[in-house]
Amino acid sequence: MLSQIIQTHLAHSVNQVFESLQADQRQGITIPMEQPANLEHGDYSTNIAMQLAKSLRMAPLAIAGLIADRLEQQGNMDGLLRKVEVVAPGFINLFMDWQEWAGRSFALPPGSGDKIVIEHTSVNPNKSMHLGHLRNSCIGDVLVRMLRQTGHTVEVHNYIDDLGNQLADTVVGLLHVPFEGEYVRFGDYCWDLYAKVNKEYAQHPEMTHKRTEILHGLEEGQGNMAWLGNLVAERIVREHVEEMRNFGIEYDLLVWESSIVKEGFWAAASTLLEQTAVYVRESEGKLAGCRVLKQAVTDNSGTADSEEHLQDKVLVRSNGILTYTAKDIAYHLWKFGLLDRDFSYTPFTGEVWTTGLNGKKLPFGQADRVINVIDYRQEYPQQMVKQALQALGFQAQADRLHHVSYGVVSLSPASAAELGIDTGDGRHSYAMSGRQGIGIKVTDLALLMEKTIEEARPDKKGLSSRIIAIAAIRYYLLRYNLGTEIVFDFRQATEISGNTGVYLLYSYARAHSVLNKGQDLGITVSRPVEFPQDLEKAEAALLRHLSAWPDTLNNAGKELAPSLICTYAHGLATLFNNFYAVCPILKGAEELMRFRLWITSAFVDTFSDVLQVLGLPAPGRM
Repeated sequence: MLSQIIQTHLAHSVNQVFESLQADQRQGITIPMEQPANLEHGDYSTNIAMQLAKSLRMAPLAIAGLIADRLEQQGNMDGLLRKVEVVAPGFINLFMDWQEWAGRSFALPPGSGDKIVIEHTSVNPNKSMHLGHLRNSCIGDVLVRMLRQTGHTVEVHNYIDDLGNQLADTVVGLLHVPFEGEYVRFGDYCWDLYAKVNKEYAQHPEMTHKRTEILHGLEEGQGNMAWLGNLVAERIVREHVEEMRNFGIEYDLLVWESSIVKEGFWAAASTLLEQTAVYVRESEGKLAGCRVLKQAVTDNSGTADSEEHLQDKVLVRSNGILTYTAKDIAYHLWKFGLLDRDFSYTPFTGEVWTTGLNGKKLPFGQADRVINVIDYRQEYPQQMVKQALQALGFQAQADRLHHVSYGVVSLSPASAAELGIDTGDGRHSYAMSGRQGIGIKVTDLALLMEKTIEEARPDKKGLSSRIIAIAAIRYYLLRYNLGTEIVFDFRQATEISGNTGVYLLYSYARAHSVLNKGQDLGITVSRPVEFPQDLEKAEAALLRHLSAWPDTLNNAGKELAPSLICTYAHGLATLFNNFYAVCPILKGAEELMRFRLWITSAFVDTFSDVLQVLGLPAPGRM
């Protein structure tokens, strides 16, 4: 990568300065670098001289001059630098020779060879998916694409909680709550049924005992309840998987919670936990009769577990029902290859496999790293899984378990009103709630966005409005920092200018069209191409941003931050459109046209990679 080359040469020059001054060199000097906003301050800049002033007892400007001299003696980074400039109070500004850069390749560092298991989506199989679930899936999918692109082996899991309260509530509704209506999909029927069941619970609290009965039946796994729960869950999961495939999201393995119980994973995990001092049965208090993970935990304020987290420590309830956290601990022991047992695997649909009682033995699991994409409200249960690994002596695996937390999605007032939600209270946003039936289903959202785009676009000969709508939704959900609560607005997401998916697609299609016109004129784009002696600012700015793609991808993969890719993508599209506006590409001398077509081609090649990582199409025409 370009940044690594620059860092290496700078570090070598700094070492030579220490040697020439016979100064004691400190170990592990970090050389900071940035790309200045103003091109006049260089393509890269460092203030390392100012950081070394105290230890070398010299003026920063003098140190910067010595480092710059060493760079020049080394051949200005083997010809990559056109100029090195030293400015007060001690900055070293580096100006790239873009002709030289264009003739080289800058590969990403090799992958670690580690196997990474990424779990995402993991929606309760009791009704159709809504917009909030989709953010999880989009984040997880881009993490998969980023890490595979950077040379990692990635296995994608979707965990199916088919023993939980939500599925039990839907089964309660099917058995005990009269309901009817015209629906195309079973999940949509269950969406409304689930809301109706929860209204019944509110009006008739005694009905909740039926949930407990069904939970027992689901967990026992042998009778009518278990079969009915299995049929409901499988039907809805098939709808979920198909929905996500429409968004370009795929899985390698569906892991069913019931498989963890039936295959004895929890029994094996429980045996391990019983050998520790932290897995105990409570004999008194609110948790009497429960098996809990009794471990002292403090939050950021240093206080012990709060009341709201006590229940999250329970692994087996007093009535014998396992909690979600218990099964999650067993699942993670298996993910890391720490249990002496495995699932059997059968095909589910397409290339997706599923756990079951019969089937093949396949090399799933055995992860070196595990990444779980789960919203911030599940932070404490995720901590409990990590603490269980630590209590069992698996500190290395606990350190390699990562929770990618994100903020929830709500609706803007305008979008909520469009769905018929009462917005008379004037709130900033409107939360979605499956129990209340408030929100927008993923399929309905795609149809609504498709209609909005179809009505707005004058030319319908390129990508279908459906594909554009899906791209717009994906990008809207990805562009925010993970911790940000997204207030989704239908109209804003489909705008053709600004930081939107539609803007990115238009930018790519524009560049592709320019290349086609260049071909029609008989102008060939060859590499290397002759650069003009003096670049226009728009040309230099675009080239600099293009050069930063490998670094951006590598950093986003390290930080598990999809929004870094979005920020880069929007910046690159903006710089290309500015270049297109101020630098006529198909006018002027042929050499100049060939050079600008080469820049356009470089943009298309890089932007195609960017769009692929984001899971967006690269259209030749919109």
